[in-house]
Amino acid sequence: MLKKFLKNDKGLTLVELLAVIVILGIIAAIAVPSIGNIIEKSRADAVKAEGVQVLNAAKLYMTAEGPIADGTTLASSNLTEYLTENGGVTWDTAFTVSPDLKLNGVATKGNVTITFTDATVSKINTYEYSDSDKTID
Repeated sequence: MLKKFLKNDKGLTLVELLAVIVILGIIAAIAVPSIGNIIEKSRADAVKAEGVQVLNAAKLYMTAEGPIADGTTLASSNLTEYLTENGGVTWDTAFTVSPDLKLNGVATKGNVTITFTDATVSKINTYEYSDSDKTID
C-alpha cells in the first residue's frame, strides 16, 4: 500500500506551489530595500573617498610646488596630474582647495550627491551620509 501511495505522488500541488511563491515574495520584499541601502552607502563612500583623494592630491601639490599664497585656492586644473581614476565620481561644480586644506565643491556618484563646504579629511572621515544631511562642513 505504501508503494502505491508513493507512485501517485508525481509533483507539487497548487497549494504547495502557491506557498513557495508567497515565501519567495516575502524574502524579496525584505531583501530589496536592504540591497538598495547598501548600494547607496557604497556610492556615498566613493564620494567621500574622492574628497579625501583630492585633499591628498593638494598636499602632494604643495609638497612638490611649494605652499600656495593666502587668499588663493587650488582648482581642479591644478591637481589633475596628482589625481587618479575616481571610480565614476563626477564634480558638479569645479572643486577648490584652500591653503589650509579645506575642500569646497559638489560631487556625485549615481543618485548620491554630497556638498563639501570647508571639508577637512577628519570631517570627511567622520561624516555619515543620510537623506537629511548631504553636506560635509
